[in-house]
Amino acid sequence: MADFLLELFSEEIPARMQTEAARHLKAAFITEIEQAGIECKSVRSFVTPRRLALIAQYLPEVQPDVTLEKKGPKTSAAQAAIDGFLRSTGLPLEKLEKRMVGKDETYFAVIHQKGQPVATLLKTITEKILGSFPWPKSMRWGNNPARWVRPLRGIVCIFGDALVPVEFAGIKASKITYGHRFMSPQAIAIKNASEYEDALRNTNVIVDQEKRRLEILKQAETVAGENKLSLKRDEGLLNEVTGLVEFPIVLTGTIDEKFMDLPPEVLTSEMRTHQKYFALLGRKEKLASKFLAVSNMLTHDGGKLIIAGNERVLRARLADGRFFFDQDRKKPLEEWANGLKDVTFHTKIGTIAEKVSRIKVFAAALAHYVVGTDQALALRAVTLCKADLVTGMVGEFPELQGVMGRYYALHQKEPAEVADAIRDHYLPLGPESPAPAAPVSICVALADKLDTLTSMFKVGEKPTGSKDPFALRRAALGIIRIILENSLRIPLKKFADDDLLAFFCDRLKVMLRDQGVRHDIIDAVMANGDDDLTRVVARAKALQEFLETYDGKNLLAAYKRTVNILNIEEKKDNTKYTLNVKSDLMQQDEEKALLLAFEKTTPAVIQSLGNENFSGAMSALAALRPPVDNFFDNVMVNADDKAIRSNRLCLLATIRATLDRIADFSLIEG
Repeated sequence: MADFLLELFSEEIPARMQTEAARHLKAAFITEIEQAGIECKSVRSFVTPRRLALIAQYLPEVQPDVTLEKKGPKTSAAQAAIDGFLRSTGLPLEKLEKRMVGKDETYFAVIHQKGQPVATLLKTITEKILGSFPWPKSMRWGNNPARWVRPLRGIVCIFGDALVPVEFAGIKASKITYGHRFMSPQAIAIKNASEYEDALRNTNVIVDQEKRRLEILKQAETVAGENKLSLKRDEGLLNEVTGLVEFPIVLTGTIDEKFMDLPPEVLTSEMRTHQKYFALLGRKEKLASKFLAVSNMLTHDGGKLIIAGNERVLRARLADGRFFFDQDRKKPLEEWANGLKDVTFHTKIGTIAEKVSRIKVFAAALAHYVVGTDQALALRAVTLCKADLVTGMVGEFPELQGVMGRYYALHQKEPAEVADAIRDHYLPLGPESPAPAAPVSICVALADKLDTLTSMFKVGEKPTGSKDPFALRRAALGIIRIILENSLRIPLKKFADDDLLAFFCDRLKVMLRDQGVRHDIIDAVMANGDDDLTRVVARAKALQEFLETYDGKNLLAAYKRTVNILNIEEKKDNTKYTLNVKSDLMQQDEEKALLLAFEKTTPAVIQSLGNENFSGAMSALAALRPPVDNFFDNVMVNADDKAIRSNRLCLLATIRATLDRIADFSLIEG
């Protein structure tokens, strides 16, 4: 057994590409090694700004021998077909086996392949992976036709203690890599995989990205605590900064007090987006006048010069922010909104000003379904909700859309409900983002998303496969979350056509599947065309809970048996059996007991469904399980007497109709 090390040393890899590159390298290696029949117990991948690496442990030194069987033509086939098969296998005719396949005697080739040295396979596998590596963007350099994300400077490829002679992009593998660009730029000789991490750590490179991330977090929290502050957690920024450094050193800087009256979102965006600084919080979660910067090196002055430079750049950035903030507030939002007629929403749909007009129509209608909505305030919020898109601040920081609109609305004394709706109508921004909860905000958020979806669907811009350039899946999930989290009762058919309703249904299935609700149950409860998502979800969850019980499982089995019998007999009789059951045609106690049970149960089911007490409806159904079981155990449905047979089939139709009030049980698996 031996370990394998591969390192691709290059110019700086963009941080956004690093995690996926490490994942792909590991996955591709595992796939190739398994296809070669080689067992591998441990594979780890690493990535830093300047290197992509992989270590595979406990590989055998020789590939296992394998025996392959290849089916050939019939022995009676034309000689040309037999000769072609012999050429493909490299075997003479006398080495082929003859076996019966059905009624035909057929040639088979049994090929014994001796395992190759794994070092030889590793060269082939590595060069294959590198030659087809799927970087989102790649480049060529010099005269070499090979492509990599940035110019490749070196390759380390070692199996055990031996060099694997990989060659890619004009570079031959060696055992030499390099330490930290500034602190330890010297060449390092790597003997084998086991010493790789330590060798780099000794030259100021933490090659494991997770260890680097945790080191940044540990230092940041320590430094924050020393300043009696807390770190404003930002996982996205933490992951990005992890991809910018090989040896993180966290330093503290100060924000000039004259900028601290700017909105905290402006300060945070300036620091985060342009400078990659972490914000710090003081008492009551208020933004503090200090920040954390992550340096890529340890300096003799403790980072003072680095921080001085960072503070100087931040002052210039915040001065720009101050200018935009002051200038934007000189014009009312209505005046800014006039500029929306010059901003295209979509070339096939029109401008954002036209979109705002459509949102008003949706908002006016939705206000009737969102309890507590003041329609006048909702329409006012719609009028102003997109105005900040053309302001200087949002032009500089697009992520502040809505946020700045709220500040500007409050500045011009708009009602708080209007200002909050301007900010919140973009919510939710993703699965971890909150949904709006205030009535006016809910109304505007739903109207905006419904307009986007209906407009895009109308011009044929629907998501296809994994492509969704206009984030329509996110918009649909946003509407679903807003409705469900606020228990809204909105008839979606009033706002969406069949295609869009089907799209909502698909998104709902995805969301509920993540919550453990089965897709077939969602199909079953939506089969009747119910467009009230709050009711659909409540019904689905109650039904799934019921079907997990003993009574539910048995009743589902009885329903499927019932429907199978009815389908066969209705097709045979060319008729549809109804609920016209005649008690005087009943001969056995079991069928009488079943009819009585249905006469007692059906009103309870109907009443529970009317009250949307779905658990109560399921409890009522549970009472049917014993008489249904007894009926099927003791009663012959297809009696010789046609009248009795017809009556019993009508009784089965009663079972079908009663359960169909809950859902289409035929769509439920099991």
